[in-house]
Amino acid sequence: MLKQTLLASALALVSGSVFAATEAYTIDGNHTQANFTWTHFGYSNPSGGFNDISGTINFDAEDPTRSSVDVSIAIDSLNTQVEKLDEHLKKADFFDAAKYPTATFKSTRIVKGATKNEFKVSGDLTIHGVTRPVTLDATLNRAEAHPMSKKPTIGFDGSVTIKRSDFGIGAYVPNVSDEIRIHITTEASVAKPKAE
Repeated sequence: MLKQTLLASALALVSGSVFAATEAYTIDGNHTQANFTWTHFGYSNPSGGFNDISGTINFDAEDPTRSSVDVSIAIDSLNTQVEKLDEHLKKADFFDAAKYPTATFKSTRIVKGATKNEFKVSGDLTIHGVTRPVTLDATLNRAEAHPMSKKPTIGFDGSVTIKRSDFGIGAYVPNVSDEIRIHITTEASVAKPKAE
């Protein structure tokens, strides 16, 4: 009985410390970008991005592999710097933003990479109403109090290549490439503690 009580207490302490070590960081939309690049008939490599990105990173500073990511992207915020192209990409040929207004990524597993600041972030990516597993190559750029806001802040970069046809967006393949290269950069901060 004593052993069982000690074991239960130990487990409670361990689970409590894990919970305490993980903090919720809110993504800073002003310093977050999700950009994508494709090939156009083999001549050029245009790019675009999204201006409205939100979400949470539950970050464990002691063991980042216990962290998690939950991100939402507003498809209507797509911007390629070409107005007519933006309009076309938002229509049914491609993203169909009216029907599928949001893309999401929710991590399922994080493992260490080649160096202490590199990670493989696996998760479920949902675009155009279709969910597929993907794995991002991620780098932790910095994790400490921001020099301006003084808030605990983390910064990551991540990249992944997907096939848009896997998400039901196969218009004009192969002239417009099926493979889409995605690069994400983000800052996220913990809310300031309440003044005592």
